[in-house]
Amino acid sequence: MSRRFGGGRLVIASHNTGKVREIGQLLVPFGAEVISAGDLGLGEPDETEDSFSGNARIKAHAAARSSGLPALSDDSGLSVAALGGEPGVRTADWAETESGRDFRLGMERVWAALGEAGARAPFAAHFTCALCLAWPDGEDAVFAGEVHGTLVWPPRGEKGFGYDPMFLPDGEEETFGEMEPERKHAMSHRARAFAALVAGCFGG
Repeated sequence: MSRRFGGGRLVIASHNTGKVREIGQLLVPFGAEVISAGDLGLGEPDETEDSFSGNARIKAHAAARSSGLPALSDDSGLSVAALGGEPGVRTADWAETESGRDFRLGMERVWAALGEAGARAPFAAHFTCALCLAWPDGEDAVFAGEVHGTLVWPPRGEKGFGYDPMFLPDGEEETFGEMEPERKHAMSHRARAFAALVAGCFGG
């Protein structure tokens, strides 16, 4: 049995405004007073683990220690079968530039890598999300979710964030970038991880 979140303020341990917005929307029904790590001026710890769950734990514990509040972190990424699972835990790194993250460039790099690998369609891929809820006393709980699909080019849609415009979920005709947020939330890797989090820590 995982420890229950008792309500009140909850830090979202992320500086990614898209993630903060999406997680905040999912938390609306549970009465959490959400504040982001960026709002609190917290730094971004180095993500040194080779798994999504490991990096999620690093971020959640850093935010919980610094803020003295429970903290929820998300570590997620895109894994492409033809690229041996890359970019995986380095998904954000593929979008890094000297002036910040450019996910259009990240998508172009993924597509170029597929070409260099001589891969042929369909380009199977999946998103993974690991969520960690950590308390200032060091206790935590980790939950994960996945959604499978294929990659498309050119990217389609402006409604998502990150690599959403090039990801077409299995059985769907719209990319995550084209879907209305409510529809994406019903099937995404983050929604699946969140459902497990709610069952484990919110009593839902």
